[in-house]
Amino acid sequence: MKQLGIAMIGYGGIGRVHAMAYRTIPFHYGLAADTFRIVGVATTQETTARKAAAEIGCENWTSDYRDLLARDDVDLVDVCVPNHKHEEIVVAAAEAGKHIYCEKPLSMDVAEGKRMVAACELAGIKTQMTFNFRFFPAITRARQLMEQGFLGRIFSFRGRYYRSSYIDTNKPLSWRLRKEIAGGGALFDLGSHVLDLVTYLLGDFGSVQATIDTLIRERPIAPGSDEMAPVDVDDIALMHLRMADGTLGLVEISRMGTGATNDLQIEIFGDRGAMRFNSTDPSWLEVYDLRDPGQPLGGMRGFRKLETVQRHEGQKSPDWSMPPGFVRAHAECQYQFLRAIVDDVSSSPSLADGLRVQEAMEAALQSSAQNRWVTVEEVR
Repeated sequence: MKQLGIAMIGYGGIGRVHAMAYRTIPFHYGLAADTFRIVGVATTQETTARKAAAEIGCENWTSDYRDLLARDDVDLVDVCVPNHKHEEIVVAAAEAGKHIYCEKPLSMDVAEGKRMVAACELAGIKTQMTFNFRFFPAITRARQLMEQGFLGRIFSFRGRYYRSSYIDTNKPLSWRLRKEIAGGGALFDLGSHVLDLVTYLLGDFGSVQATIDTLIRERPIAPGSDEMAPVDVDDIALMHLRMADGTLGLVEISRMGTGATNDLQIEIFGDRGAMRFNSTDPSWLEVYDLRDPGQPLGGMRGFRKLETVQRHEGQKSPDWSMPPGFVRAHAECQYQFLRAIVDDVSSSPSLADGLRVQEAMEAALQSSAQNRWVTVEEVR
């Protein structure tokens, strides 16, 4: 496979996960270790950039990401910065002719996302969103079954993403709790993932009715500080969704889910069967088939678990029977993008797909503020 040079822009918690995942790809697919090489890393300070480079094992670091965009040995940039910097960096990278891999959510709002997608389309580059949950084999199998009509007519769906990451009232303000930097709270942070799965499996969004709330309205400005400041993003979002084909569903998102670790679930109900996925047990896709005999005493009816486990096509290691994990899903999301660049084929989910999720989130914000259903057409 052709060698590709990667520039990491941003190296916080998720940047470290991205770097870790790139390193694992050659082992999964039996590739030379230098097939995908992180050429350099940029952070806002030279000291943190130097430390990041030492951790990654790359030779170049900088406090100005433009230094990396100017390099001929950089083929793509991986954008892992806070949300308010996405547009600036994505547009600059597109103008430099670099392919772009971007953390979710795409942007601060729809208008910004449209400018980003337009810049990338004008540049003719390839793009991909970090919607890594798509790349669990159970979700891949769910999409196959949906396309084959396994569920028949879809009655309804339910998505849920709960974490307990902000239940501590003493947890200080971070950029994820500031609207000027994050754009939104739980809706943007977690909701973007579950909404991506909804549109991936069920098609285009139609309209949204949402209630969004902030449950802890003030937090310390720094660890241990007595000074408090307001929180201006949401902690919880409860959404009714009607898809473009009329299908109704519910999506719940919360960073205040006491006891929840990283609990993403999706359930879809049809007139021939049902399916469900739970990220806390990601080895399995559970399916229910109404065509199974129901007699005697229930016959063979009931939810059964499909052993999707770690069945990534072409994977050499580890063995398919091993359970998948968070970093492995990131690695697969990255690998599919890198293959799309090498093979010069379409990448997915693209930034345009990220814009569709952004539209649904913006419709939710408007709906909650105006207490009415809002169509995605209204926010485009």
